[in-house]
Amino acid sequence: MIPRYSLPEMATLFTDEARLGRWLEVELLAVEGWAAIGVVPATDAAAVRARAPEVRPELVAAVAEREKVTDHDLAAFVDVVQEAIGASEGSWVHYGLTSSDVVDTAMCATLTEAVDLLLAASSSLVAVLKRRAAELIDMPMVGRTHGMHAEPFAFGAKLALWCLQADRDRQRLRTARERVAVGKLSGAVGTYSNIDPRVEEFVCRALGLDPVPANQVVARDRHAELLWACAACGATVETIATEIRHLARTEVGEVEEAFGVGQKGSSAMPHKRNPILSERLCGLARLLRGYLVTGLENVALWHERDISHSSVERVVLPDACIVTYYILRRCASLLEGLVVHGQRMRRNLEEGSRGLVFSQAVLLALVASGMEREAAYRVVQRDARRAVQEQRHLRAVLEEDEEVILGTDEMDKAFDLTRSLARVHRFLEAIEDVKTDE
Repeated sequence: MIPRYSLPEMATLFTDEARLGRWLEVELLAVEGWAAIGVVPATDAAAVRARAPEVRPELVAAVAEREKVTDHDLAAFVDVVQEAIGASEGSWVHYGLTSSDVVDTAMCATLTEAVDLLLAASSSLVAVLKRRAAELIDMPMVGRTHGMHAEPFAFGAKLALWCLQADRDRQRLRTARERVAVGKLSGAVGTYSNIDPRVEEFVCRALGLDPVPANQVVARDRHAELLWACAACGATVETIATEIRHLARTEVGEVEEAFGVGQKGSSAMPHKRNPILSERLCGLARLLRGYLVTGLENVALWHERDISHSSVERVVLPDACIVTYYILRRCASLLEGLVVHGQRMRRNLEEGSRGLVFSQAVLLALVASGMEREAAYRVVQRDARRAVQEQRHLRAVLEEDEEVILGTDEMDKAFDLTRSLARVHRFLEAIEDVKTDE
């Protein structure tokens, strides 16, 4: 992933140094696992650990140079590490293992750590949404369906619904972590023909992973499930960002992104304050959906192993984690600083709709007064159209209609905003149990 969208705490997990460091730790633990069951002399295992090279740019460069000969990155790595440790102890490195034992187990350890960062970022987003939902639950606004004014709504209720969705994403990430927190050191085709299962157990436990049955590679439905969790996070962030973009339009003007000192919205038009972060988040969510499709295509491999998935995963797994982390963090910042124009919301509700948002309440009042529903519907629909055409308030038109037999009290109740939003605090009740300190 390009540096522009890479936050250092996540990106660091996927550097060449980090990758080779994980490989080295798996190899060293495997030697120690052999020593634990009496196959490798304990002194040799201690020497391997003590003389193991530090993973620095020089080692990365040496492995890359060696790969020009081997045309196999893991084999090149083993050659360089064995040479650094020296004979005869270095010969125990990679003993009984196949490449996927090291690569897959190391990748799963890295992904587990990455998901921990994603969970922390997800919790931050949930916490912001829950806090702002409570803050804005009594702020009335127009509820819209099909992009059109519908009925009164509350901005805090919108945030509460997003909070519930973000919490579901967090649950999906937890499940994905369980799926990828696994490892295997069972050798070629996975039959343990040249390695003792106790070595696998030793290495996996040391890395905080569960050993799982596998052929030569860990099954890729696990990785696809992680990519699904990332894509779901992206879809939620896009949902939030898309709504902010709509509400920030000049004609609506109900919210706007925070605008910093010295910031420029346009290189040409000084007045512009564009929802650039929301637009960026929508775009990055598209990447995550693409990574998911690729991850699903990686599930089906030939026989006990091929490497059609390998080149793809070098790109999509790091990028998906980096992008997901970025958008979760940025979405939380966006919501934290979001400027909400309550007066504009109220004006759009009251002046913009001219009472049309209360049409259903009028309809129900007419039905309650004894009018047949279909007849009541046609009367309100006709008067609503007239109110639009004449740019008048719906109540004024209804009061001129001889078919509308509603008293002043009934009209007051039908057009009462307080009545419309009397139960909006149910949205807050729905998020009471959502935890924000995880």
